[in-house]
Amino acid sequence: MPLPHALAKFNRRVTNRFAAPLARRSPGFGVVVHKGRKSGRSYRTPVTLFARDGAYRIALTYGRESDWVKNIVAAGTFELETGAGPVLLTDPTVRYDPAASWAPPGVRHWLQLVGAEYYLEARPA
Repeated sequence: MPLPHALAKFNRRVTNRFAAPLARRSPGFGVVVHKGRKSGRSYRTPVTLFARDGAYRIALTYGRESDWVKNIVAAGTFELETGAGPVLLTDPTVRYDPAASWAPPGVRHWLQLVGAEYYLEARPA
C-alpha cells in the first residue's frame, strides 16, 4: 500500500516548496514539471528517480493515482529537472513491480517498505 494521502497533501503544500530546489541538485532525485489537466496551472513535484538503459524511472511512492502522475500520462510528455539540466520526456508509462527490481539494489528494500509497487518510466523526446 502506498504512503497515506494525508502525507501526500502535506508534502504538496509544505515540503515540496523546500525540497524542489534540493531535489534538482541531488543524485537520485529530480523535479517533474507538469501542467494540471483541468487548471492548466504549472506544478513542480520532487521525485525519486533513476536513469538506466536510456530511460528514466520514477518511484510512485504515493501510488499511480497521484494527480501529477495523471497529469503527465494525460499530456504524454513532461519536463524533468535534474542536476544535469532539464530533460523533455515522452511516453510516460506506469508499470507494476512490487519487488522494485527496476531500482538499484540498495533502494529496493526502502521502496518495498513504503509500498511503492508502481513506477513511471519515460524516455527522452
